Amino acid sequence: MPYRPFDLTGRVALVTGGNGGIGLGMATALAEAGADVAIWGTNEAKNAAARAALEATGRRILALRCDVSEEAQVEEAFAETLRALGRVDGCFANAGVSGGRSGPFLERTKEEWDRVLRVNLTGAFLTFRAAARHMKERGGGGALVGTASLAAIEGAARNEHYGASKGGMTAMIRALAVELARYGIRANAILPGWIETEMTARSIGDEKFAGNVLPRIPMRRWGRGADFGGIAVYLMSDAAAYHTGDSIVIDGGYSLF
Repeated sequence: MPYRPFDLTGRVALVTGGNGGIGLGMATALAEAGADVAIWGTNEAKNAAARAALEATGRRILALRCDVSEEAQVEEAFAETLRALGRVDGCFANAGVSGGRSGPFLERTKEEWDRVLRVNLTGAFLTFRAAARHMKERGGGGALVGTASLAAIEGAARNEHYGASKGGMTAMIRALAVELARYGIRANAILPGWIETEMTARSIGDEKFAGNVLPRIPMRRWGRGADFGGIAVYLMSDAAAYHTGDSIVIDGGYSLF
């Protein structure tokens, strides 16, 4: 019998922030592997463009407007996802915001701290909670995957609020891996390095920044959204049936050099 553990036919993936960057890279690969895909995002125009691109795979695609920091919106969007696609087998909490303009910790406002934690950490909590409730009730297990960052494990000076949000996500995911394993639900985090997205455009477009950072990446290029398709398919597939509680770094070797 052929070895086909990466075949996602008949399964449904939910990708928050799936209308661009890493999220769209994941959603594209998941659809190409056979999964029907729901993407959530706050930008209607980007949602429509991403949906059109994903529909070219021939899979069922749903695009919903949802601010993951708002509990009511998450619950409503998850219910609509179930109505449209019937189930969720893989939940990718990928939606996030940057730390904004870098500034000294001593000048950080509570409003800015709350803005970042509300989306990056509370948003992941609300998304995972909705998915885990469904997976437990439905039976058969599932996969929870969070997009964290190298900032979760490195000292992100002048960006403590962003680092705290991503470090908190990885801690939550490890706890979920332990608590939910009895239901066949796995939980893992992905830690990207420097990836070309709208969020990083300002930094990567800065000549001085690029001159300092790019030479430190052994692969000698910035990451792309498509670089996260393979890990998304793997973590949702049967190939990862015994893989949980991990934090997987994908950074072109940046953190090693």
